[in-house]
Amino acid sequence: MPDARRIEPTKSEVSAPFWDATREEKLILQWCTHCNVAIFYPREVCPSCLLSDGLEWRPASGRGEVYAVSVQHAPQIPLPAYEPPYAVAVVELAEGVRMLSTIVGCDPESVTVGQPVSVTWEPLSDGRNLPVFSPT
Repeated sequence: MPDARRIEPTKSEVSAPFWDATREEKLILQWCTHCNVAIFYPREVCPSCLLSDGLEWRPASGRGEVYAVSVQHAPQIPLPAYEPPYAVAVVELAEGVRMLSTIVGCDPESVTVGQPVSVTWEPLSDGRNLPVFSPT
């Protein structure tokens, strides 16, 4: 397994299914069966209808587009995962949720709002994988 080269996300009881799926490079999202809304980040209660007894995990397409982007020219944390410059973006998935992530596999300065992207994976030190996105 790779050494930790970043501050790695924690895993809670609520987010465990999400992180367990990443071990197989599968992107899943919570869905509310009452109001049929996709949910991200993992929660105990649907933020739309405030019910908790109808949350289930479903596969996600992994496709989306850049909603907002910022190119970082200096690390903002003590253990940066990337050499600057790198692109940090809010990605709106086809399912309607937005995820904060990194855009990889291209010149960071070339990332634009509206650009189509798809999920790819970066290994974490404990066998999980971090979802990041690359241009499609």
